[in-house]
Amino acid sequence: MAKQTRFLGPQWTIWQVLFCFVSFSFRPVSCQLQYSIPEELKKGSVVGNVAKDLGLNVKELVLRKFQIVSHATKQYFSIHLENGDLIVSERIDREALCGAKPNCLLNLEAVIENPLNFYTISVEIQDVNDNAPTFSKKYFEIGISESSVPGVHFPLGNAQDPDQGTNSIQSYSLSNNEYFRLKEQTATDEKTTTDGIKYPEIILKKSLDREKQSFYELILTALDGGNPQKSSTATVKIVVQDFNDNLPLFTQDTYHIRLHENAAIGSIVIQLNATDEDEGSNAQITYSFSHISESARQLFTIDSLHGNIKVIGKLNYEAIDAYVITVEAKDGGGHVAHCKVSIQVVDVNDNAPDITITTLSTSIPEDSPPGTVIALLNVRDLDSGINSEVACHISDTLAFQLIPSSSSYYKLVTASSMDRERNPFYNVTIQCMDNGSPPLSTNKTFQLNISDVNDNSPVFEKMNYIVYIGENNQPGTSIQSVRATDLDCDENGKISYSILNSNVEEIPVSSYISINSISGVIYAQRSFDYEQLREFQFQVMAKDSGSPPLSSNVTVRICIIDKNDNAPKILYPSPDTEESALFEFIPHSAEKGYLVTKVIAVDADSGHNAWLSYHLLQVADPTLFTIGQYTGEIRIGRDLPDMESLRQMLVVLVKDNGVPCLSSTVTLNLVVADNFQQIIPEIKRQPNNSPVTSNTTFYLVIAIAFISLVFIMTVLITVIYKCRKTNSTRSFDAFNRNVYPQFTLGCPSEISDTSLPFPFSYDVCVTLDSKQNEIAYLKPVQNVPTDNLIDTENTTAANDSTNIDFPTHNIDQSVYCKVLFFKQCILDGTFLGYETS
Repeated sequence: MAKQTRFLGPQWTIWQVLFCFVSFSFRPVSCQLQYSIPEELKKGSVVGNVAKDLGLNVKELVLRKFQIVSHATKQYFSIHLENGDLIVSERIDREALCGAKPNCLLNLEAVIENPLNFYTISVEIQDVNDNAPTFSKKYFEIGISESSVPGVHFPLGNAQDPDQGTNSIQSYSLSNNEYFRLKEQTATDEKTTTDGIKYPEIILKKSLDREKQSFYELILTALDGGNPQKSSTATVKIVVQDFNDNLPLFTQDTYHIRLHENAAIGSIVIQLNATDEDEGSNAQITYSFSHISESARQLFTIDSLHGNIKVIGKLNYEAIDAYVITVEAKDGGGHVAHCKVSIQVVDVNDNAPDITITTLSTSIPEDSPPGTVIALLNVRDLDSGINSEVACHISDTLAFQLIPSSSSYYKLVTASSMDRERNPFYNVTIQCMDNGSPPLSTNKTFQLNISDVNDNSPVFEKMNYIVYIGENNQPGTSIQSVRATDLDCDENGKISYSILNSNVEEIPVSSYISINSISGVIYAQRSFDYEQLREFQFQVMAKDSGSPPLSSNVTVRICIIDKNDNAPKILYPSPDTEESALFEFIPHSAEKGYLVTKVIAVDADSGHNAWLSYHLLQVADPTLFTIGQYTGEIRIGRDLPDMESLRQMLVVLVKDNGVPCLSSTVTLNLVVADNFQQIIPEIKRQPNNSPVTSNTTFYLVIAIAFISLVFIMTVLITVIYKCRKTNSTRSFDAFNRNVYPQFTLGCPSEISDTSLPFPFSYDVCVTLDSKQNEIAYLKPVQNVPTDNLIDTENTTAANDSTNIDFPTHNIDQSVYCKVLFFKQCILDGTFLGYETS
């Protein structure tokens, strides 16, 4: 305990008493300070330095939220946070605050946080002489019988002074006169009751004579003991009456009453009864309040005839818990008697608990750990005793916990982890109930918002996306929309889309597609071609705008749908070949069903769009030739007519199965003859409106010539060797002959960059003597591997039908050889690697 004395302004004493208690269960520190100051101090007067007396750092007062809490109706004190002084903020009137209580204390609470400490500050208010004595009325009338003998005492109304001790009433004085006097001007000369109240009395000094003087007016003065001394006066009128020698008497000097604060208006507090032994008018007693406070006058009244004191207002224990009333009984002769009525107000449970939130967090992040302090509550009940005992609980005990910190303070903390996506806010209700009968309760509800943190990644609506788009689309067309959702809000839930870098056949995927970063709409950057690219896939990333950002990926697969955008391409006979090369030779001996040739076509499309069918578009005699609708084989439909030469021109239409369908045509010239010499005039009759050979024929002839030169040396050596061995004169001429050896050639593919993987043999036509018009047909090379051939059923028949010597009749030998070469490929079913059946 520390004791300290200070002198501030007008000298007064400040006592400081410091008691500290430590609660080990909740760890707040509770201390008590006591100061003593006089009343009526000016605003701003310093009571004491609380920070210094409590050992607190002044610089931490603001940071630690130091505050003074008073439960009085006015805030009489405040704290100066810059220096820690406790200063007076309202005028303090001890009499209005504490009334007649001998000790007047104001209790304050000092609260400081981080860590949480509580301090109790008691300020004793000392009395100063700021009130003059007052009489209950300014005019007193006393009737004195003329028969009164000198020395008789007549009590007067006493004065009241709300000050205490020496500042209260100390003496009375009476104006000078020859008939009356007060008792000696000392305490022993005045009548003092058991409760310490002094009542002045007039003493008759000599007998009165009503006929000489019927009344007297005297001045009664009440003096207090203050410095400077204060006083007040009242007029005492003495009326000389007929003889009345008995005073009214009460049964007791003081009446003690216990009255519940919920007493009904009109109920009787007490019925007073004073008696007078006189008779007649001198025995008729009237009752009145001799001294009553203004607050009590608003609550009580007295029946002047019967002495009943009744309740006329609403009592409030919390405002004033006791009343002292002086009652005067006056008989018909003017004699009075006094008694005191002490009314003690009994508390009833008429006040619900009061909940004050001193500190409140209206929002906390969802990642706040359990035990986070949300609010600091102060709970008080103005009732007393068991009626003021309060218990509090909260509505949501799973998410929050209410922890008592002291007798009147509670901490509201989180009991579990928060999840904004599950509960974005909580309506927290705190209910406090007292132990009165019946109990009263108070609810306090406030909303706690849970602020978002970025703890959820974007989630796509689908695990993966498969998109089908027709080829030949317009660039910039939207082909798909991907969408992801994020349970977070604001920036944490704002999603942007992007395509992860990857390649499609060594080409960046960004050259194929793009995505709107906000809407997630995917656009085609180019027109797709099913024949070049049938499908590809890539990944789309959805990323939120949180810090740090979270993302997720989804795979998008683009499938190109084929459209019928490619017409059939005829591989054989090639439309680019000169017309003289499109002749097909048919012997007269051919019968019905004879395979004349085969039209081969391909379509770059797929599925139904690539299903080809063959039709004869133009034919002179529809019954003479037939064509396989799905094979393209042209056969003789009936026996050939008996004629030397028959020339037919066929136009073959090849169309696919698309919608709409696309088609191509090729023209074939068919010649029926017994030998090759018969078809020469037909060939020569062909109009020659174009150069002798096309570029293709030119390159083919050069290639064949180049290959022939490679083999010619071998052939010449072989011929020379045979000529020496047979000594034939013809061997010498063999060196001047143009010999075309047999060789193997891989048929080029129209849809591939390389030759087919299998070889086939064909017969090379040569002239053994340039002077002769005969063409010798060399036999095919034997033992040619045919494992890889697609269709070899007609190989033998084709060889048999073509191993015939024909006269040249001055025809271009290279052209003729080319005709036989293509025909052999067709009949073998090995041209370009496609099966002809």
